[in-house]
Amino acid sequence: MNSINLSRHKPYFTLPLAGIFYLLTATGCAQLQTTGTEDSDQININEIQLADQDTEATSAIEQPVDIFAISHDDYLEPRDNIWDRVRDGFQLIDDVDHPRLLAELKWFSEHESYLQRVTERAEPFLHFILNEAEARGIPTELALLPIVESAFQPFAYSHGRAAGIWQFIPSTGKIYGLKQNWWYDGRRDIYASTHAALKYLQQLNKEFKGDWLHALAAYNSGSGTVRRAIAKNKKRNRPIDFWHLKLPKETQAYVPKLLALKRLVETPEEYDISLQCIEDIPYFEQVDTGSQIDLAMAAELAGIDLETLYHLNPGYNRWATDPYGPHKLLLPVDQVEEFKENLAQLPESERIKWKRHKIKNGETLSHIADRYAVSVTNLKRLNNLRGNSIRAGKHLVIPVASRKLSDYNLTAYQRKKTLQSIRRTGTKVVHIVQQGDTFWDISRKYKVKAKSLARWNGMAIRDTLKAGQKLVMWTRKPASPATRNVASVVGDTIRTISYRVRNGDSLARIASRFKVAISDLQRWNVIKGKYLQPGQKLKLYIDITKQTGEG
Repeated sequence: MNSINLSRHKPYFTLPLAGIFYLLTATGCAQLQTTGTEDSDQININEIQLADQDTEATSAIEQPVDIFAISHDDYLEPRDNIWDRVRDGFQLIDDVDHPRLLAELKWFSEHESYLQRVTERAEPFLHFILNEAEARGIPTELALLPIVESAFQPFAYSHGRAAGIWQFIPSTGKIYGLKQNWWYDGRRDIYASTHAALKYLQQLNKEFKGDWLHALAAYNSGSGTVRRAIAKNKKRNRPIDFWHLKLPKETQAYVPKLLALKRLVETPEEYDISLQCIEDIPYFEQVDTGSQIDLAMAAELAGIDLETLYHLNPGYNRWATDPYGPHKLLLPVDQVEEFKENLAQLPESERIKWKRHKIKNGETLSHIADRYAVSVTNLKRLNNLRGNSIRAGKHLVIPVASRKLSDYNLTAYQRKKTLQSIRRTGTKVVHIVQQGDTFWDISRKYKVKAKSLARWNGMAIRDTLKAGQKLVMWTRKPASPATRNVASVVGDTIRTISYRVRNGDSLARIASRFKVAISDLQRWNVIKGKYLQPGQKLKLYIDITKQTGEG
C-alpha cells in the first residue's frame, strides 16, 4: 500500500486558507462562513500520484473470502453530525507524543484547506465506511484511513501499482476477491474495496494478536516486513511496540498520520481548526442492474450526470459495466427509485447498443476492439471465435457505446489521454513502444526519470509495456535521431503492423495507403537501395482511426 508523505511534501493542490469552513456542533451541522476568497481550485483526478514503495502488502490467508457477508441490521441510528459517531468509536491507543506523530499533527493542523478538500471528497463515502466499521466492531479511526492512503481520490494510482481509495495492489486485491480485468477493477469499487480492506485489516489485527498499530503498519508495508522487525527486536531484547520497530520510512510515517487525524477529529478546537460538517445520512445505495448496461444510459435513467456516476462507480474502466458482472451500481439515494422504475421499462437487449461490422482488409481483432472500445476477449465470445484469425468480408457483432467515446471522460482511456495532454516543462515527445522496451531503457534514451515517465502516462514502473503503446514525455534534452525511434508518430490508437511488399508497391504508395509519412517508413525500416522488393517485410506504426472506412 502506498501512502501520501504529508510531512515531507506539499499537498497535491494548493488552495487559499480563507474560504467556507464549517463549525462542528453537538446538535447538527451549523455553518460558519468566513470572509475571504472562496475555494475554487479544480481537482485533477488524473494528477494523483502517490509515493513509491519497495515492498508489497501480502495477506496471511491464501483463499479469496466472501466480501459481502456483513449484516447491516445492527447499524446505529442516524445522528446529525457524522463526526460524533466517528469519535464515539475511537479505540486506538494514542498515549505517546512521539516526534513522528507531532510532526504529522503539525502538518495537518497547518493545512486546514487540505483537510477541507479531503473532507469534501470523503463526504459521499464516509457514512458507508463508518457503518461497515461499526458493524465489525473495529476502531472507527479506520474510516479515516483512506485520507492517508489516497486522500479519498477514487481514481488514485500509485507508482507501486496500488489503486483506489484503499490502495490495493493487484495481488492482495485478488486474494480478497477483487476482480480485475479490462472492463472493471474492483480495487477502485468503493463498495467492494471497502469490504475487502476492512476484512484485510481484521485479518492483520488477528495475526498481530490484537495490536492495531502493528496491523496498520502491515497494511502499508506487508505483514512479513512487520514480523521481521518484531523478531529482530525480540532477538536484541528491545521493545516490540510500533514506535520501536525499524520499518521502512514510509511506514514509520504511515501510522502517525492516522493517529494525527484521530486527534484532530477528536478535539479540532484544540488545534484551532474546523471540520466541514457531514450529515449522518446515507449518500448512496447499491442497485443491481441484472445485466451489462451502458453507463451513459444508466446516468440518464437515474437522472444524474455521467461524471457523478463514474465518481460513485470508479471501478468501471470503460463505457459500460462488465458484461460478465458485477452488474451493480452505486447511485445517490434520492435517485434510486427513479432509476429502478426507468430500468424496469428498458429490456436487457436495449441496455447496450449493437453494430454489425464488416471486416476490411488488414484489420485485426485488436484493431476492431480498439476502435469500438471493447475487449478482444469479449469480441471472440460474442462471435464464437476460437482463435484470433478473421477474414475480410465477414461480419462481427459488436457492442457499441451510445455516445461518443470522448463523452465518457472518466474511463481509463480518457483519464490517461487527459493526463498525457497536460502541458509540462520542456519539449513533448511521443514514443511508440517497441518489443522489449522497458521504462528504464526509454528513460535513458530520452534523458528523463523513469518515475516521471510512468507518472506522465498514469502508470507504475512495474506495469507491463506493450508494443505499439504510446508514451508521452517532457524532456529538455530531445533524443538524437538514432535513438528517436518512432517518437514523431502521434495518435491515440497507434498499432504496429507488418506489411509484405507486393508487386508495384512503392514507398509513396504504401505511405499513402496507410496515411503515414514516407520519412517515417524510411526511419522505421532498413531499406537498401532505391526500390522495394516484392516479399520484403516492412514495419509500420499506424493510427487505425485514420485508415479507410475507420473513425
